[in-house]
Amino acid sequence: MADGTDLLDAGERLGHEELRALQLERMRASLRHAYENVPFYRASFDKAGVRPEDCRSLADLAHFPFTTKADLRDNYPYGMFAVPRERVRRLHASSGTTGLPTVVGYTENDLSMWSDMMARSLRAAGARPGDVVHVAYGYGLFTGGLGAHYGAERLGCTVVPASGGMTARQVRLIQDLEPGVIMVTPSYMLTLLDEFERQGVDPRGTSLRVGVFGAEPWTDRMRQEIEERFGIDAVDIYGLSEVIGPGVAQECVETKDGLHVWEDHFYPEIVDPVTGEVLPEGERGELVFTSLTKEAMPVVRYRTRDLSRLLPGTARAFRRMEKVTGRSDDLVILRGVNLFPTQIEEIVLRTPGVAPHFQLRLTREGRLDALTVRAEARAGATPEARDEAARAIAAAVKDGIGVSVGVEIVEPESLERSVGKIRRIVDLREK
Repeated sequence: MADGTDLLDAGERLGHEELRALQLERMRASLRHAYENVPFYRASFDKAGVRPEDCRSLADLAHFPFTTKADLRDNYPYGMFAVPRERVRRLHASSGTTGLPTVVGYTENDLSMWSDMMARSLRAAGARPGDVVHVAYGYGLFTGGLGAHYGAERLGCTVVPASGGMTARQVRLIQDLEPGVIMVTPSYMLTLLDEFERQGVDPRGTSLRVGVFGAEPWTDRMRQEIEERFGIDAVDIYGLSEVIGPGVAQECVETKDGLHVWEDHFYPEIVDPVTGEVLPEGERGELVFTSLTKEAMPVVRYRTRDLSRLLPGTARAFRRMEKVTGRSDDLVILRGVNLFPTQIEEIVLRTPGVAPHFQLRLTREGRLDALTVRAEARAGATPEARDEAARAIAAAVKDGIGVSVGVEIVEPESLERSVGKIRRIVDLREK
């Protein structure tokens, strides 16, 4: 497959000094736009003793205060908008399962920029004009479906707006419409794989050649599982609605070595999750983004809670972010041991007899916290195979992570799913 560098847009062709100059120019303008038009930012900057004109270099951004999801919820629904509501052409929102949803808005220019970044991302993933793209992200208030849809159309592709759910029908559409590219959450892709095999259809015999996966952390072991079972290239896409949606960063198919951040529109930092101190390139910490060109809802130093690190560019000149495999707010501290869901995922994926779908349930037994891993059995797994899988998972967690957990092997497709994703952590402890 050609690497597509002959198709790069003007932003991707910027030299290092040109990019840094453009970032500073746009950063200063975005800080001024936020300060002058969003009461929250005016109050936040004033409290911190900084003004937009104090940003004289990219490093000066560290003097500005962070923005958090709580700030967005406190200003629900329109308090973070920097333009009159009449100029907003679309609204998206988070699910609001843990409180008020976060509402984000887009002007016409924002929507155009977002489509450009998604088209850039798809091209980096290996998609080309004329490809059929099967979009199985959820449509609606969730940014995934519409973001992928308009980006694929901007690239010149034919879009199949399948959305999520109706798994058997999705398999039929993939066979009949012959897409070359699929965009979906990695956990739902595994559900599709199971459905192909349930129907007796070889998943390696489809027209698909590239899968663009995002909206949840996933590991390289899961990439290997998908690529081997489906015979495709599996690449990562990153984004979040508060920053724009999907299309903030993209893994290039020719290298698969992390996601290149589209730095001409989104400025990344890595900070210590506890102190907030900016960390040097190469050190792992919490990912923070400042939007450089958004009109409706600029964000300044937005704390994503995603854990990653910044690395030099390879397939593109832009810096890369390491694949996100965990979030600071997904960290489970169980009897003094730090544990992330992705560590359990690695174990589940290599255990025979279970599907790559699991959930962690936290409970309290007396004064101690307890964790139960609930993993779905593969179709046809015998009771003996399920028992052996439970023992193997418990032993691997004990040996590899250093903590004892309970394990339940449950029926296939019995774990709660939402927008194609399984809810990874269920906390049943008394608050």
